[in-house]
Amino acid sequence: MQSKILEFTNILRNSGVRVSTAETIDAFQALELLSIEEREVFRDTLRTTMVKRGEDVSTFNELFDLYWSGFYDTLREAFGDAAGQLGSFGLDLDELLHQIAELLKDMDGDIGDLSELARAMLTGDLNQLEQIIMAAAAEAEIKIENFLQIGFFTRRTLEQMDLDGAQGELRDLAAELEAAGMDPAQIAALRQLIDSLTEAARRVVRNHTERELQKQNHDYMEKFRRETLLEKSFYHLSEDEIRKMREVVERLAQKIKNILSIRRRRLNKGKLDLHQTLRLNMPHGGVPFQLVFKQRKKDRPKLVVMCDVSSSVANVSRFMLQFVYSLQEAFAKIRSFVFVAELGEVTHILQEGDISEAIEEALEGGGVINVYTRSNFGHAFHHFWQNHLAAIDNKTTVLILGDTRNNYNDARAWCLRDIHNKAKNVVWLNPESPSAWGFGDSVMDKYLPYTDLAEKCRNLKQLNAVIDRLIL
Repeated sequence: MQSKILEFTNILRNSGVRVSTAETIDAFQALELLSIEEREVFRDTLRTTMVKRGEDVSTFNELFDLYWSGFYDTLREAFGDAAGQLGSFGLDLDELLHQIAELLKDMDGDIGDLSELARAMLTGDLNQLEQIIMAAAAEAEIKIENFLQIGFFTRRTLEQMDLDGAQGELRDLAAELEAAGMDPAQIAALRQLIDSLTEAARRVVRNHTERELQKQNHDYMEKFRRETLLEKSFYHLSEDEIRKMREVVERLAQKIKNILSIRRRRLNKGKLDLHQTLRLNMPHGGVPFQLVFKQRKKDRPKLVVMCDVSSSVANVSRFMLQFVYSLQEAFAKIRSFVFVAELGEVTHILQEGDISEAIEEALEGGGVINVYTRSNFGHAFHHFWQNHLAAIDNKTTVLILGDTRNNYNDARAWCLRDIHNKAKNVVWLNPESPSAWGFGDSVMDKYLPYTDLAEKCRNLKQLNAVIDRLIL
């Protein structure tokens, strides 16, 4: 058991979970009082002793399931399905095996004369099959790094098992039983069973190889999934992907905050003031023993965000608001507004609430607007112009997200013009392709002259790139 714990510990470390030697020893001591048969307690014990960061819990859970469980269940399901096909012949496995044993006895033979693999397949000995597959995989020395190697290592493991040889043995057995006078229907059932068992073995070995890819390259696989999510359109995300996307958003936001913090520390120090440095060091013959830096004025930007939360762009708005929530401390002041036709401020919701609850409430209009109406950008901008224009100054970046589908209402572009004249810059993120801007009921062409940057934004990678440009 200790060797298995050590192997699992190395897998965790390779996947970025920091497990110390002392924590591994703690796991050894705890497991002296427990049995692996108590699955939930066993998992909780390992997690308690080995995981110390909340963000590592999901990684631990995935790797635990890959390493300690799941394979036997896959084996049982695959071979159970194969044996279950005998029902179409009006037989079950025990009945067929009994008939085979009787005939072999008359032929002075025995199922035990088959090879270990052929016998285990025919009798459905799953424990023996698991041991054979594990031993063959060890002999195959699976060192898998990417998806393209799955087929190669699957074939290599199957060759080590000699699955083709076992299939040949079972087919020869069927031929001998047929010659001995076994019922044709039973022979047909046996041949069908042999083909089904062989295919089940291939599937199980491939599944094992895929699990090895997950275990050995968990960190790479997670990075690949995140990259895939980054480029997937917001419109096509499933509920599970939306949940996973939240974790990606938090990581991206933290990366931006870290970079921003480093750059600010450098800016706070200022540039070298050569003139004052030379003057100060004149008593030392001009040798710069003391350095003087030009002190820079701290200039934290302000941000005003206006999000269209109509049903057509709700998913895009969801992640924009999450970014805004995560980046609040990066700005001196941030104010957030949502609109469909009416416009309402949700700053207090994002500042005070839990992130998930706050975003969901903001998408519902925060109780300040009716979200079940038709879009009217002109009406929303006019409301902002009337009530919130004083919030804009030359340090403010105005970030607008919306598809500009205005239902043929008045665009009131002059409101955005006045906002643009006061702001540091105006950035518009539109989930539609630029080729659609200005066509149909789109009024993007009317707003475009009053923006400093207008970008297509359909996925998190594009959203991240724009925000990166804004604050860095």
